[in-house]
Amino acid sequence: MKVAVRTLCEFAARHGDLDFRYTPAPSAEEGIAGHQAIQEKRGYGYKSEYSLTGNVLGMELSGRADGYHPHKNRLEEIKTHRGDVSRIRPHQRALHRAQLRAYGALLCRQENRKSVELALVYYDTGRDKETVLTETAKADELWQELETLCGLYKAWAEQEEHHREQRDALLANLTFPFPDFRPRQRQLAETVYKNSVKAGTLLLEAPTGLGKTLGTLFPALMAMPAARQDRLFYLTCRNTARQLALEAVDKLRHAQDELQPWPLRTLELVSKDDACEHPDKACHGESCPLAKGFFDRLPDARAEAVQSKEPLDQQNLATIAAGHDICPYFLAQEMARWSDLVIGDVNRLFDQSALLHGLIRQNNWRASVLVDEAHNLVDRARGMYSVQLEQQRLLKLKKTAPKPVKAALDRTARAWQALIRDHGEQAQPVFLATLPPQLLGALQAMVSVITDYLADNPPDLALQEVMFESVAFMKLADSFGDHSLCEFARSGRGRASLTIQNLIPADFLTERFKTPHSVLLFSATLSPGVYYRDLLGLPEDARFTSLPSPFSAEQLQVQFTPGISTRQVHRQASLQPIAELIARQYRERPGHYLAFFSSFKYAKEVSDELADQAPDTPQRSQQPGMSPDQRRQFLAEFQNPEGSVAFAVLGGVFSEGIDLPGDQLIGAFVATLGLPPFDAWHEILKDRLQQRFGEGYNYTYLIPGLQKVAQAAGRVIRTPDDQGVIWLIDDRFLQPPVKRLLPGWWFSSDTG
Repeated sequence: MKVAVRTLCEFAARHGDLDFRYTPAPSAEEGIAGHQAIQEKRGYGYKSEYSLTGNVLGMELSGRADGYHPHKNRLEEIKTHRGDVSRIRPHQRALHRAQLRAYGALLCRQENRKSVELALVYYDTGRDKETVLTETAKADELWQELETLCGLYKAWAEQEEHHREQRDALLANLTFPFPDFRPRQRQLAETVYKNSVKAGTLLLEAPTGLGKTLGTLFPALMAMPAARQDRLFYLTCRNTARQLALEAVDKLRHAQDELQPWPLRTLELVSKDDACEHPDKACHGESCPLAKGFFDRLPDARAEAVQSKEPLDQQNLATIAAGHDICPYFLAQEMARWSDLVIGDVNRLFDQSALLHGLIRQNNWRASVLVDEAHNLVDRARGMYSVQLEQQRLLKLKKTAPKPVKAALDRTARAWQALIRDHGEQAQPVFLATLPPQLLGALQAMVSVITDYLADNPPDLALQEVMFESVAFMKLADSFGDHSLCEFARSGRGRASLTIQNLIPADFLTERFKTPHSVLLFSATLSPGVYYRDLLGLPEDARFTSLPSPFSAEQLQVQFTPGISTRQVHRQASLQPIAELIARQYRERPGHYLAFFSSFKYAKEVSDELADQAPDTPQRSQQPGMSPDQRRQFLAEFQNPEGSVAFAVLGGVFSEGIDLPGDQLIGAFVATLGLPPFDAWHEILKDRLQQRFGEGYNYTYLIPGLQKVAQAAGRVIRTPDDQGVIWLIDDRFLQPPVKRLLPGWWFSSDTG
């Protein structure tokens, strides 16, 4: 059995409190650069990333020490940090030392050394300063310590090996939970299976109605033994999709032989805000009771979790955590190491501090990744690598801030004023070619002061928020380039903001897509595939496949309006003809309709016109900022026998991800191409995408807009028995470049 040294130490050598007091950490890029800076200083004969292996108690240990100098008989472990080295927590130091001594034991055995000098090097990337802790250790004592750690881990590892055998036996013979596949669902499953086994990266356009959740999970699980994959990650862009995935796993479980065990560990990862039991407390033992002694109680909680017969969803995991008085959020983080199937948000693999990405790299896992509703990933990824600073938050904090941090806050406030003097006279946002150095310097100093204060004082949530915001800004500032844009805006006195906005997520995501063994991104709208390959940074050999729809053009009437324009300059003139069209369609076939517009204002204007022209046409409208209960009520009304026209905004919560089969929805009106506004920001985006890919207009406006149209219209036909109509209200829908981007099955009876 193979075990990484780091995994061994994190399992067997962690003790005491959970301690996530807020210290500024180097970015991944800074960490790599810090390691390289140290390694370059060491001179002739020094060997970096020194590979070490050894067999201990039947386990094959492996790892890479950061540096080894054979002539000095010195082994180094380098840890990068920022700020005062005394802020590195005792439990972290103990783990670092345990890892170094484990490497030392392997080195002595591998190189036939009787002793070795061990150096734990803490390197402050901000000040280019080393703090070195050295000790000389004998080979025998190091090996004895390593055997003790391995003894603690071995029973667990053997249990895990047995679990893997049982799991793979189950998955190799997994039974589909229904007598037959849906139309085209078998083709979907075969495509997913082949991609996993061939370790491919695939963009899969799978039309609505195929049963994509089950149709992707089932073959991906079946492929794990054949592909020798360690983990499967099912990632979603919406919280509701997590529940659908859990329900699909439950269906699979109940379809198997009841006499057979179900050795598939399924974990649901939720956000910290959703899982935290004490949101008013900081994550360390002196503040939160569930952090006190966390690592001492973790082994029993972990043991109970892996033996659970139920999926480790949010509720079940919280129950286990409560039984052991530990934090449910960080228990879930631990169980991500030991679960076969992890269901969570896309940020778990793709954002700056992604848990799953780190675990794949640490454990050299062969991981299979499924990304649901992947058409959302471009915008989601842009959000992950964008951050905003707000002057108002700093000014509010100044009024109540503790005395030790006031001077640092004042310096930052002055830097804001200097920025406003340079750019604040203009009413419109200003796009800066470079980041303001004075403000960056003030932020760096302020973060250092706040960090020192928080380490020695009770938690202060307002201070923490400003610090988090500042640290996130500085991290992205370190990698600022043509993939991002800096925007300065001022809406009033004390209301300035500075935003780093990501434009091209590919520059951050390319490495993320290289790490998994296989990747499948799927959605009902992923055309053209080259758009996603370019903007997400998919490998050059990534493939695109579009599966035929299970529906036929006979089910759907697609109607055009060559005489109506919804362009801004024609907006007022369009109100009456659109209202007439809606009223006429409703009279011809009463029932439930959705009418999509580019804005709430436009929707209200047409709604008012319809009320004047045809007061007998029942209607209702989506409202801005609807609560979850209000949204549920809005959807529930589609089940009423009496129909109505429901006005909604294209790209909003009712234009995708909702299922209204049969008579719940018999038609849709889409009175917009969905194009983003032609403002300064989008024009800069267009220029950058033109420079990079030669597709500025299409990538900025046309493709994102028509994806929204296809998603909204896709609400109409949900099953092979549905019949409906779609009105595409704008003369531009008839232009060949536009029509080509709409689903092909709408216009042809040939689905295969």
